[in-house]
Formats: sequence, structure tokens, C-alpha cells
Amino acid sequence: MSNEHFGHIPGIGNLPADSGFIRLAGCSDGIFKSGQNGVNSILSTGDGKVEFIVFEGKALAYVKSEMAAAAYYPVPSVKLERPVKAVLMDLDGTSVRSEEFWIWIIQMTTASLLDNPKFELEDADLPYTSGHSVSEHLSYCIHKYAPGKTVEEARAHYFEHTHREMKEIMEGRGRKGAFTPTDGLKEFLLELKSLGIKIGLVTSGLYEKAWPVILSAFRTLDMGDPKDFYDTVITAGYPLRKGEAGTLGELTPKPHPWLYAEACRVGLGIGPDERNHVLGIEDSGAGICSIRLAGYTAVGISGGNIAESGTMGLCNYYCDSFNEIMKIIAATPKCPDGKRNIQARP
Repeated sequence: MSNEHFGHIPGIGNLPADSGFIRLAGCSDGIFKSGQNGVNSILSTGDGKVEFIVFEGKALAYVKSEMAAAAYYPVPSVKLERPVKAVLMDLDGTSVRSEEFWIWIIQMTTASLLDNPKFELEDADLPYTSGHSVSEHLSYCIHKYAPGKTVEEARAHYFEHTHREMKEIMEGRGRKGAFTPTDGLKEFLLELKSLGIKIGLVTSGLYEKAWPVILSAFRTLDMGDPKDFYDTVITAGYPLRKGEAGTLGELTPKPHPWLYAEACRVGLGIGPDERNHVLGIEDSGAGICSIRLAGYTAVGISGGNIAESGTMGLCNYYCDSFNEIMKIIAATPKCPDGKRNIQARP
């Protein structure tokens, strides 16, 4: 990362010039304006999903929403302290390489809305079609490609495609390579266990789509039942459908902090006083935001959309592999040969 600073966010630190952040004259909801009422500056992630309102010595994060469920959060400071007591891990793209599959499902859903089987998403859509909730992804696609359609229509198509494709995969057919464990996952998880570190799995995916993914990965790795291995598993719950009861999750996904906060505080029993002994691993910009707003050290792993979403500046560390992340957990890392990976952020 560059040594030049783009700006400073209390609780986050100095943003390198290549962080991907952008400056705003005002918050998109119109409540705050730069230079007025104590606001020093307003900085946004590159994808525009989270805006940081900077005051003297403190900051607020405004998490926007395609589903009209925006919220403000205080920005806590983060400092990794050892021993590391818990590691919280994202599922899609971090533990299992499955993002291409789910983006494909979003593409088929949009194609169904348009009644155009040849429809394809653009590369520019990547930051908005991965890492968030199903409804957020679909709302984005409707706004861009299918104005006039509703999220409810899109969700009906989405679950039709999902149930069909998941059934095919679980029966040994379907899209090849849909769910591939990330290189080094098994060794990394077993080493964490050997060190007595608690492990949480955290996903914005609904249970019915998330559970087959991790189950498939554990079968491939010959690691038994994921429920017996993980200390906690937090998903976005169960979808709300007519005649059925859903659970809270579609309006509180990443980049909101609640999934990571619940995994750690409720699932693992680790309180705020020990938050500096916890780190989260993510490949998506939304996930990195979620970890930081929950108050934990954020470790980005390559292969996702962190750079594309303009959230590199929120990563405390950025790595290319689980081996590099283990170096962070075991000891204070040193940046090799001036490379960006395993570099600590101030």
C-alpha cells in the first residue's frame, strides 16, 4: 500500500492513497455535510455502500441499503492483541470458493425477470452481487436492469433456481466445481483447533443455501459434520415466505455488524472487553465493513471483491493465503520484501 494518506477516520486509522475511498460533500441522506456542525469530512467506500462521517476524535458509519433499511453505527477502534482467542470466518469466497455459483444464480434470476435467457451481468456488477443479502443483490439488479419489477418477483425466481440447482448438486449432478474448499482450509482449521482457538462461521447467506455449501466442503475434505467442528455458525436465517415464518436476516446482513457481533458475543460468549483478541476473515468488501463495525480486527483475503468495492482501506491486514493469516495469529507479522500482503494497517 502507498505511504501517502488519503484521509483519516478515527477508529479506522489513516487511509492510504490507494485505499479506494472517495470524498463526499455530504452524506447521501442529507443529514450531514462536510465542514458543518463539527463534521470534518465525509469519506465513502468505493462502492458507495458505507459512508463515514468524521468528527474530531470520533466517526459514524452510515450503512446504506437497497431495501430502505439504512442505519448509523459508531466506529470502534481496533487493535489485535494476543493470544488470539477466536477467529470468525466468512463462508462464500473465503472458506469455500462459491461466489461464481451464486452470482450465476443472480444472473439467471435477472434473466428470468427480463424473460431473456441470454442476459449476462457485467464485471462492474461484482461488488453489488456478492457479499450482501439476497434481497440487496436482487434490488440492485432490478434498479439497473429491470425497473418496474419487484423484489418479491425476483425472490420467487431466485429460490426456484436455487432449489433446482442445489438439489442437482446434492444428488451428484449440477454445476461442476460450484463449491470448492479454499486451498489450505482444512490445515488452517485444524491448526486453529490445535491452538485452542474458537472458530465461528459467519455468512450473509440464508440457511437453506449456506448449509449445503459448507456441508459439501466438509465432505470433500473428509472433516465430518460441520456442526460438530465449528464452535458457532451464524447465517442470515430462514427466508420469509407466504404461509411460513421467517427470521431476521435479510435487512441486517453485512455490511451491518450484527452477524459478526452475534457470532462472537452470543455464539462464542466473548464480550466487548475481549474484542481485541478476535479477528475476522473476509474476501468481500461488505464483510470487511461488517467486521470493523462489529469491533474486530479485519483480515482481507484475496480472490474476492475487496479491491473492486473500494474497501481495502478498512483491512487491518490483507493476505493471499491462510498460511499468511496463520502468521498473523501466531506472531506479529513482518511484511516480506515490501509486499502488501500480511501488512498491518495503522
